[in-house]
Amino acid sequence: MGPMKHKHNFSSAAAERQDEPPPKSLRTGPAEGPVHGSGVARTPGLEAVGEGRARVVIEGVSPEIDGGKYPIKRVVGDSIVVEADIFADGHDRLSAVVCYREGGAQEWSEAPMTPLVNDRWRGKFQVNRLGIGHYTIEGWIDRFESWRQDTQKKVQANQDVAVELLAGAQLLEQAAARAGEADRAQLAQWAQVIGGPGRRSEAGEQLAQVVRSSDKAAMREIILLALSDEVAAVAARYPDRRFASRYERELRFVVDPLLARFGAWYEMFPRSCPERKARHGTFQDVEAHLPRLAQMGFDILYFPPIHPIGRAFRKGKNNSTVCEPVDPGSPWAIGSAEGGHKSIHPELGTLEDFRRLVARARNEYKLEIALDLACQCAPDHPYVREHPEWFKKRPDGSIQYAENPPKKYQDIYPIHFECEDWAGLWREIKSVVDFWIEQGVRVFRVDNPHTKALRFWEWLIAEVKAARPEVIFLAEAFTRPKLLYHLAKLGFSQSYNYFPWRNTRHELTTYLTELTQPPVSEFCRPNLWPNTPDILTQYLQYGGPPAFKARLILAATLGASYGIYGPAFELCANQAREPGSEEYLASEKYEIKSWDLSSYQNLSDLIQRVNQIRHENPALQLNEGLRFHPSDNDQFIAYSKRTPDLSNLIVTVVNLDSHYTQRGWLDFSPAELGIAQTEQYQMHDLLTDARYLWRGSHNYIELNPALIPAHIFRVRQRVRTEQDFDYYL
Repeated sequence: MGPMKHKHNFSSAAAERQDEPPPKSLRTGPAEGPVHGSGVARTPGLEAVGEGRARVVIEGVSPEIDGGKYPIKRVVGDSIVVEADIFADGHDRLSAVVCYREGGAQEWSEAPMTPLVNDRWRGKFQVNRLGIGHYTIEGWIDRFESWRQDTQKKVQANQDVAVELLAGAQLLEQAAARAGEADRAQLAQWAQVIGGPGRRSEAGEQLAQVVRSSDKAAMREIILLALSDEVAAVAARYPDRRFASRYERELRFVVDPLLARFGAWYEMFPRSCPERKARHGTFQDVEAHLPRLAQMGFDILYFPPIHPIGRAFRKGKNNSTVCEPVDPGSPWAIGSAEGGHKSIHPELGTLEDFRRLVARARNEYKLEIALDLACQCAPDHPYVREHPEWFKKRPDGSIQYAENPPKKYQDIYPIHFECEDWAGLWREIKSVVDFWIEQGVRVFRVDNPHTKALRFWEWLIAEVKAARPEVIFLAEAFTRPKLLYHLAKLGFSQSYNYFPWRNTRHELTTYLTELTQPPVSEFCRPNLWPNTPDILTQYLQYGGPPAFKARLILAATLGASYGIYGPAFELCANQAREPGSEEYLASEKYEIKSWDLSSYQNLSDLIQRVNQIRHENPALQLNEGLRFHPSDNDQFIAYSKRTPDLSNLIVTVVNLDSHYTQRGWLDFSPAELGIAQTEQYQMHDLLTDARYLWRGSHNYIELNPALIPAHIFRVRQRVRTEQDFDYYL
């Protein structure tokens, strides 16, 4: 049975059916007195029970985040699989449905649930509309199936079932009264035939004589009809749900565009467009690089803040407090006399230039432009003059600048979310987001959201997505797991995470298992970045190009979304500011860089191939289904991803040692694809196009990081026909 439209108006989780009074707990006034005509005083509080004949219990619902407080996340076209423990007293058969309503829909649709084991039930429905939707569960005693079950037992015991047939006929007559026009006559006809042997005489004195021995063949035909799947299927369309139980909560889901789950991000400073020779780049210069980025297979081009940069306390090279006249300052020191968060740095171009760039990137190259949303200001930002109450004052009257001891950011004033005018502050920041949405921006990377008020993000994202559900927010939440997860629950579409510092097989396996399994996977989508302008890990500093290649492949195949910090990554820039630091030497945060893309170390060809593999293989567009596979060599990490129908299965093996060739044996069970232990199957390396014939579950791997540190295999099973050209699919 497919999804059905259900016209019951569930106005809330506590809503009652329109034809029944609400529970006592929802009424006002004193308790009622005795029931007239009964002679028995009504038990105080009995009305609070609601419909006492609703016998079905529904509990243990999943997915359900924090008791339904937060929605689960999906993208357009996804399915939502709902499970619950559903049971009742006695031995009656039950039926249950998932009731769901997508964003904007007034009526409820239903999808059937089927029993698993131990009173666990499962149902599934697909979501196709952006925005917030709702789902819940309803279960009831299936009276016709219960009758059918008991009657079948009596038939098998050779008992007389004439009365039972009459009871079944009555149930069919009741179903006919609820049925649509197409089935009403059929149900009534079946009721007449099935109830015939047990009908009372016109005088009603006794049951009609049981079918004589000469009519046993006719009786068998009637019983077969009564217990047939055909009759049961039609009757099931019109169940008696007067005493159905509905789960106590309406749960929520949010549906985002596919880009919220699957995409490759490229971060670049537009002022440092390659080949500008230290001159300030412009949006027009960026346009010239759109074909290159599209060819490499990126989906999102992300800019650090593009606003005017403050001059007060401007930082010099390498975060120096000494600033030379030519130093451009940090883009995160937002605001100057030229404007604030709704303005563009004059040297980048005009607002019209920016709008043209956004439109051209989207329409010609299928690239979305992402902007940085940083809730902070330079000391000469207009907000500091116009709204000094939005900033924290120190005892000496000066405004507190940003610090992350021992680091100091004298060029940045954090916004004080506990100020008296917090409501005005919230509205102003939302107006900033709205402004850039009006310019065509649909993706925002949010700077350090874990250092701002959590309730603010919940409000802001809900307000924005209510009007523009296609907007995506990426949280730069390099923070503690509980805080990272809470931001995801509050509405962030994706999140940075600890991936850059997970290097060993055990670390990667443990962490990615946590991120891609329920309950975390229901609300948090990881975005894996091997580097950022702030993060140059020790692994990249000392591993050379093989380390960059390995981290690229890990990020792009472990996660459905990943990103790199632009030319610095593809050119394998790995020189730290000083030993023990994760800051880049001559960081692009503080100066305009001139990148030489013709360098022999350019990884653009590998990046292009990896992104092409991601787009061609749906398994890599999912976070769910990630499984790790054992190897006898700890320097190998092996894992697979698959589509639910197993039509696409990718196995990735990465050498984590960036210096030496590693060899070992991989355990991968072909039985997961229905391949016999003795059968051959093909492992097609999508990176090199090499093809290997494997047999069984134990196979040899050898990877030289100086050549390529990984295999990305597509598993191809032998086709049992000589007419197939490839012979493997």
